[in-house]
Amino acid sequence: MQHVKLEKIIEKMELVNLTPEISVEDIKVTKTDVNRIGMQLTDFYDHFDNERIQMIGHVEAAYMETIEDEKKRVIYDKLMSSDIPCLIYCRSLKPDEIMLEAAKNNGVPILSTNKTTSSFMAEIIRWLNVELAPFISVHGVLVDVFGEGVLIMGESGIGKSEAALELLKRGHRLVTDDVVEIRKVSDETLIGTSPDITRHFIELRGIGIIDVKTLFGVESVKETQGIDMVIKLEEWSRDKEYDRLGLEEQYTEFLGNKVVCHAIPIRPGRNLAIIVESAAVNHRQKKMGYNAAVELYNRVQRSFGKTEE
Repeated sequence: MQHVKLEKIIEKMELVNLTPEISVEDIKVTKTDVNRIGMQLTDFYDHFDNERIQMIGHVEAAYMETIEDEKKRVIYDKLMSSDIPCLIYCRSLKPDEIMLEAAKNNGVPILSTNKTTSSFMAEIIRWLNVELAPFISVHGVLVDVFGEGVLIMGESGIGKSEAALELLKRGHRLVTDDVVEIRKVSDETLIGTSPDITRHFIELRGIGIIDVKTLFGVESVKETQGIDMVIKLEEWSRDKEYDRLGLEEQYTEFLGNKVVCHAIPIRPGRNLAIIVESAAVNHRQKKMGYNAAVELYNRVQRSFGKTEE
């Protein structure tokens, strides 16, 4: 089962650990949703998902102040003994001593953020949806070309990294070379990232490893990018028919999501970087409602109509 370590969440969300004596190293979060513990403070636990991150906002904190100390001990002990990953106080609210005692007795970290409850919930859910999304790894190069995420694929040695290098020199940005981790964050959106170990590096046969961030600057790299289209590089074959109009889109599929795909034949003298740029701009035009292939088809049809008259 996919998970995110709690210590990574603390670092990413800039949380303050109010119980530093409790180790967070081995705590893992497996659910993308979070839970506000309002109902649990009234001892209602039907349908309670203890695997979620638990949160306290202004309303819950105000209600807790109305509870007598003896009743607090019972309520807090039951909550903290239900095997929850952590408890987060929003708006820089602080737990009372009874809550801290229950947390320490049950080994549950208590964290704090100065953000409002609603905004923090939206932020952490969005981030967890990406981190815990189903993912696969594919062989290819992912680049940001004019804001479009272009995944360049093809057999090893066909020129993917060289095309990416030329695109970098033309002002575009590298996301990852060689291995692309693809995450399905929704039924429409695929996000590509790089494995930590190869981030910002490109391998060029005959030269070796190049550090793109050091060589071209921080503006030449990007951490994540939505995948908008796929370009498959393949050796040109005289016997194969290639699409010359583009009236019908071709697709490839990752994790159940379809992505526009173009097969580009490789021949000596073809400038792959310009081809990729043109494909990205053309794809962007189509998303904005203009299709050059359809426009040409309509012109031809109108021309035939005039000839018949």
